[in-house]
Amino acid sequence: MALRYIRKIGDPVLYKKAKYVEKIDDHILMILDDMAETMYSADGVGLAANQIGILRKLVVIDVGDGLIELINPEIILEEGEQIGQEGCLSVPNVTAEVKRPKKIKVKYQDRNGDIKEIEGEDFLARALSHEIDHLNGVLFIDKAIRIINEDEEEKLEAE
Repeated sequence: MALRYIRKIGDPVLYKKAKYVEKIDDHILMILDDMAETMYSADGVGLAANQIGILRKLVVIDVGDGLIELINPEIILEEGEQIGQEGCLSVPNVTAEVKRPKKIKVKYQDRNGDIKEIEGEDFLARALSHEIDHLNGVLFIDKAIRIINEDEEEKLEAE
């Protein structure tokens, strides 16, 4: 496993659509392992392959319940809405309020190629939506209701 460089806002790869993973081989599994290591090292809760410069439909997420690996994720259901604060490893030192679905269902392949579904609510729904947006070349600030400056963030954290 290896730490990968996380691409930052302005890098053209972040605005491109990722491609379907046709074959899950050792190379794809190595990328997933590297993504997880990179995400944990950067104290993130999610990472899409675009963020490390690889245009493949790969996502890793850990909202505190263990690592979730998604190959070729596809949103098949969205319900309700929630508005909450988000940040992103590719957009350092910026937080924003973003509207996301309250509940989401995603179809994906696991590292064995098996087709699975995952349902997420609240924070997991937000993370799934955020990372799948990356695969479509969309950053959270593109959907921001408002950007939260550092002074506001300090006040919110103090409350």
